[in-house]
Amino acid sequence: MSLSPLGTALITGASSGIGAIYADRLAARGHDLILVARNRGKLAGLAAQIADRTGRSVEVVAADLGDKADLRAVERMLATDASITTLVNNAGVGATAPLLSADVDAMERMIDLDVTALMRLTYAAAPAFMARGHGTIVNIASIVAIGPEILNGVYGGAKAFVLALTQSLHHELASKGLRVQAVLPGATATDFWGVAGTPVEHLPGEIVMPAEAMVDAALAGLDIGELVTIPALPDAAQWQAYEAARQAMLPNLSRSEPAARYRAVPAA
Repeated sequence: MSLSPLGTALITGASSGIGAIYADRLAARGHDLILVARNRGKLAGLAAQIADRTGRSVEVVAADLGDKADLRAVERMLATDASITTLVNNAGVGATAPLLSADVDAMERMIDLDVTALMRLTYAAAPAFMARGHGTIVNIASIVAIGPEILNGVYGGAKAFVLALTQSLHHELASKGLRVQAVLPGATATDFWGVAGTPVEHLPGEIVMPAEAMVDAALAGLDIGELVTIPALPDAAQWQAYEAARQAMLPNLSRSEPAARYRAVPAA
């Protein structure tokens, strides 16, 4: 196997579901791969299949990104392996129980993986990519980033962080060769739902997208240069209007005086 001219894509949560499909699609596009997940056996099986089918080099890294030592090892790989050109931050867990019914320790573990691990891997990759003058970071968020009422509030808050981080990275670093994308899937047919507490079979079929279709749409969004890709949204103008309204507010969010509606009414 020869080294890919496209470089290596490191994909977290790669042993199944969305991560495994990203692995298949990126290898088919010509990337070598580093697949990161906890289950070495599943990773090895997937790696063998992809390598046989595409001829690409596929390395597996068994790591629990909720474990500090494992996380630091993946950070070092991103910071020092000059072949890595793409990071897909896909590893994550969710929750469907209402906030007051959710176990707080489970919520903390979710933040550790969905927020802290993603942030640290991004901080490892971004300087390395900038030093080489190019690189791509894909952050898998969720529609709950803009619709926190839909599912558990901590999960919504975690994915809002992912969206905000991606937008900030684009603002700071796009001119320095870093390409970033936030992907906001809706309900997707993976085992995510069962782990989160609501099997996907319990959801209305009309809102559930096949995982292959979701990843293909996300990659199409990346190809056309989208910063934010919402695979199910029929009318891109709705997102553009949402973003335009947000940008229009920015100059008015910090001023020297309170808005008139908040000023004290003189006593009679």
